Amino acid sequence: MIFSIDRDVLLDNLNMISHGLPVRTPMPILTGILMEATDNDLYLTSSNVDLSVETVISDKSLEIKEKGKAVVPGKFFIDIIRKVNSKKITFSLIEDRILLIETDKGEYKLHLMDYMDYPTVEFVVLENPLTVSAEALRKIIHQTVFATSTSESNPILTGVNFNLKNNTLTCIATDSYRLSQTKLALNDSYNDFSITIPSKSLDELNKALDQSNEEVSLYFSTNKLLFKFKNVLFQTRLLDGQYPNTSRLIPESYPMTVFFNKDELIESVERVSLLSPHDKVSDRETNYSVIKLEIKNDKSIEISTTNAQIGDAKEEIIPTRLDTTETLKIGFSARYLLDALRCLSSTEVALHFSGEIRPVVVDSEKESELTQLILPIRMD
Repeated sequence: MIFSIDRDVLLDNLNMISHGLPVRTPMPILTGILMEATDNDLYLTSSNVDLSVETVISDKSLEIKEKGKAVVPGKFFIDIIRKVNSKKITFSLIEDRILLIETDKGEYKLHLMDYMDYPTVEFVVLENPLTVSAEALRKIIHQTVFATSTSESNPILTGVNFNLKNNTLTCIATDSYRLSQTKLALNDSYNDFSITIPSKSLDELNKALDQSNEEVSLYFSTNKLLFKFKNVLFQTRLLDGQYPNTSRLIPESYPMTVFFNKDELIESVERVSLLSPHDKVSDRETNYSVIKLEIKNDKSIEISTTNAQIGDAKEEIIPTRLDTTETLKIGFSARYLLDALRCLSSTEVALHFSGEIRPVVVDSEKESELTQLILPIRMD
C-alpha cells in the first residue's frame, strides 16, 4: 500500500473516524483504524462493536500508487497527523508490518496490527431511507439525550425512543424521574416503526454532525441503524426490548399554569439551589438540588430550599402570567428543572401543575413540539 494525501483532508476524516474508537475494549484490535486503499478511494473504518464509522475519501489530493490494507494504532496515528504541519503526507508499508509516514520535515514509523484480526463490519444500506436535516437531528438529540438513564438496571431507558406514526416522528427519553418528548413532522411517507437508540451513540453522532447542514439518510435493519451523510457511514446497534408507553403521563389539560421569563427563572433556581440538600445514593452524593415552589394566596411565586446543615434560601419571582386561582406547594429537583428549561429556546416558558404529587410539565407556546415532564418530590 502506497498513497499520498493532503494532511487537512486526512485529518478531517480521522476526526470523524475517532467517534468509533473505544475508550476501553477487551478486543485490542478495535483500538486500531482499518485503512484500505483501492484503485481510486481510501476507506477508513473504526468500530467499538456498539458503534461503527466509515469514511470514503475520494479527494483530488489523494494519489494511490499501490492498493493495500492495514490496521494502524488509532490514537497514535491521529495524534501524529494532528501534530505534523506538512501540506502533503505519504504513506507506505514496510514488509506489511510497519507503516512509514513521510512528511516535509521527517518520517514516522508505526507498528501495524494484523488486519486479518479486524472484525468484518457490515454497513446497512437498504432502499427508501428516512431523510432528515442535520439541523433537525442535532435539535432532537439536544432535547432528549440528557433525560436518558445512566443506570444499566433497565437498559432500554439508556436510549432515546424514535417512534414514527402517521408521518410524525416522536422522540422520547426518560430515566423514570423525568421525561423529554419532542416531535418532528415529516414531509414524505414512511412505514411506521419504533426503535431505541443508545444515548452514547447519539452523543457521538451529534459531535460528528457538528455544524453540518447536510441531509442525513437513516437506514434501518432488525438491530442496526445507519446514518449516512456526506462521505460518512455512521452505524449504531439498537437496544433490545419494548420501550415503556409514556403517552398517558402527559395530561391533556392543566388546572394551574404559570408563565415565566426563562432566563429570570433559571437564574433564580440556580441561586436558591446553591443551598439545597442533596440526595444520597448508597455512599455517593448525587446533586439533585431539591427545591420548593409555592404559589401563594396573593399570587406571588416563591422558590425556596431548607438545608439543616448549611442554611436556608428563598426568592420571590414575578411570573409573566398566572393562569390559576389556587395555591400550591410542590417540591422537585432543581437540576431536572434547569435541564428542561435549557432545552427551550423561547423567551417565555410555562410550568403546568396538576397538584402537589402530580408531575410538573414544562413547555412553551412557541415550541409546541417539545414537552418536558418532572416528577415531584414529597416535601416534609
